[in-house]
Amino acid sequence: MPGDHVKSSHRLIQSFEADQIKNRPKFIQIADRLTLSFGSISFFVLNALLFVVWIAVNTGSVPFIPVFDPYPFILLTMFVSLEAIFLSIIVLMSQNRQGHIFTLREELDMQVNLLAEREITMSLKILKLMANKMGVKIKGKELGEMVKETDISYIQREIQEQIQERKRLSKNTK
Repeated sequence: MPGDHVKSSHRLIQSFEADQIKNRPKFIQIADRLTLSFGSISFFVLNALLFVVWIAVNTGSVPFIPVFDPYPFILLTMFVSLEAIFLSIIVLMSQNRQGHIFTLREELDMQVNLLAEREITMSLKILKLMANKMGVKIKGKELGEMVKETDISYIQREIQEQIQERKRLSKNTK
């Protein structure tokens, strides 16, 4: 049944991602949780509120709290810079993990596509044989090309050459 095949493929992809998520190191799990909270509106509001209070206190607008970081707010600048550094590192850690999962997914997708290409080629060969046995004439040369096996190593070489050419071009433009 076609629906079962789709469900099975979906479960495979889900289990693949779940496995990758389950087996991440503890520090990456923490980075992922932190990244989720850093991307929230509540984190934005908390930061905005802290900056407003800090500036209000240190411009003397709050009479019962003494100024401890007068304008140009050097201490605030240092804290904001440190926060930006830590946020960047944590987000990059999380993105690296997501990039790794994406790369593995692409590899899986390529393997599935190669299997599908082989199956389609085999189906075309069978159809061509059936058409020949039934005396059906097929016009055009496309089918002859379609029934040939795809040379994956040729495609890989072509891609590598294109990448090398782009690298050469980018070096020449610098």
